[in-house]
Amino acid sequence: MLNLPVPVLTIGLLVVSNVFMTFAWYGHLKYKETALITVILVSWGIAFSNTC
Repeated sequence: MLNLPVPVLTIGLLVVSNVFMTFAWYGHLKYKETALITVILVSWGIAFSNTC
């Protein structure tokens, strides 16, 4: 595992999380014909995979 200081690791994880959620949000806006439940599940899947 990386031996980074906790503040650096925290900021890095927040940036990565923000990038994933931004892609999820713009994906939702791009595919408006897709059912809302599908968009929600995909967005949560992206967020969940980011936390694992």
